[in-house]
Amino acid sequence: MDFADAVVVGAGHNGLVAANLLADAGWSVLVVEATPQPGGAVRSGFVTAPGYLSDLFSSFYPLGFASPVMRALDLGLEWRHAPDVLTHLLPDGRAATINRDLTRTMASMEQFAPGDGERWRAAYEEWHRLSEPLLDAVLRPFPPVRAGIELLTRLTAPGALRMARRLVLPVRQLGRELFRGEGATLALAGCALHTDLSPEDAGGGVYGWLLAMLGQQSGWPVPAGGAQRITDALVDRLTARGGEIIYDQPVERVLVARGRAMGVRTAGGRDLRARRAVLADVPAPALYLDLVGERWLPSRLVEDLAHFRWDGATLKIDWAVRGKIPWRNPAAAGAGTLHFGADLNGLTRYAAELAAGAVPEHPFLLFGQMTTADPDHSPPGTESAWAYTHLPHREHWEAGEIEEHVARVEAVVEEYAPGFGALVTGRNVFSPAALEHENPALVGGALGGGTAAAYQQLFLRPVPGLGRADTPVDRLFLAGSSAHPGGGVHGAPGANAARAALARDRRLTGGLYRSVITAAHRAVQG
Repeated sequence: MDFADAVVVGAGHNGLVAANLLADAGWSVLVVEATPQPGGAVRSGFVTAPGYLSDLFSSFYPLGFASPVMRALDLGLEWRHAPDVLTHLLPDGRAATINRDLTRTMASMEQFAPGDGERWRAAYEEWHRLSEPLLDAVLRPFPPVRAGIELLTRLTAPGALRMARRLVLPVRQLGRELFRGEGATLALAGCALHTDLSPEDAGGGVYGWLLAMLGQQSGWPVPAGGAQRITDALVDRLTARGGEIIYDQPVERVLVARGRAMGVRTAGGRDLRARRAVLADVPAPALYLDLVGERWLPSRLVEDLAHFRWDGATLKIDWAVRGKIPWRNPAAAGAGTLHFGADLNGLTRYAAELAAGAVPEHPFLLFGQMTTADPDHSPPGTESAWAYTHLPHREHWEAGEIEEHVARVEAVVEEYAPGFGALVTGRNVFSPAALEHENPALVGGALGGGTAAAYQQLFLRPVPGLGRADTPVDRLFLAGSSAHPGGGVHGAPGANAARAALARDRRLTGGLYRSVITAAHRAVQG
């Protein structure tokens, strides 16, 4: 079809979430995807060796599992868990582990300082009391009025002030205030490094706290059969409701007339008309500067976009391992996700190198054991593994630079798992450029759609004043991770854009209805 109520640009998970919600409302929906397959950064494939399934980009889904948006879609996924949620391996041989069994986590943290087990329990009990309204507040459009009121009710006024302070704390400071030993703080700090925030950055504490406590509460699960199952479920749900997806059709332009989005034009010259709305699951700079153009934008928005900051670049490596990984510390064997390569001060030095535009000589790694979490990923007794590390955000990388850093990454793995390299039977490397090639939304290898820094969050995301899905162009909505609340597979930007489009349509329809009724009354009375 060349006409639909809504045209959605991009079949990443946010675009598919938006399309599903509009289809649920009875709209006809057409999704236009630039690449040959849906899913964006939620995909799987056999890229290392036969029989070894890799989740190509994202893999563990604490936010996807907990998100009220994803739960409401009822995708019918089977979720699986590794024995341990997360283990942070320290250079001195110790390990801090989060397990869904609270007593096991407490015992791990207690090794670092007497009383830290009970302190972890207290932090978790506070999270458990607040998690439902807090997640609702985080994932809803800004400002989250209803969820905010519920959160304030549970906090009380003094508690609300303390929570407001916590939201801006660096993770190092938050760890100091909650714990006495390094283990629990490292668990939080490593989680914060899933974004581009260092242990010293304002706002990093809440990211670390949220991901660590979600791990304690419900784990970091994976869908049985890989990340692709999430995308397949979203696609199947959409098509069952009459939605259509066309592939290999990059959008070249959002068609605008009299300040209103009317549809899109593909690079092949095909015009796709939208009766009610256009939703774009693309990065904000691409939407505004490339697809819309400065003609239709306020000059201040164009100026602000010049200061839009990407999150750091990413280098990701997948391995097929023909045995279980020979970890020096046995505590690593049962963890789905591992953090290693640095203690707390090492994380600060690593982040400082990135901030200075330098390539870290000794990278900090986020490492996944996918078969440990889901046996469907590789043959029994083997492991489908991955690691990623951050790099400075650059426009260009030489092949030699990437090869050198791959060697550094594998050297760090070898430090913690001697003999690892000898067990590797296949490897795939995604450089920052390769990540962008596979998914154009991962600009320069940035995974989050823009920095998670406090100055580009809430009503400041993607730029000041555009903290909601609405854009300066009528009937055009930003549905990607450049919009509030940002990156992560939780579907919130897509859901917020769909809700905004439906609300705008209701306002218009209601206004037209009132106009027609008023005109009819006048005609009768006249």
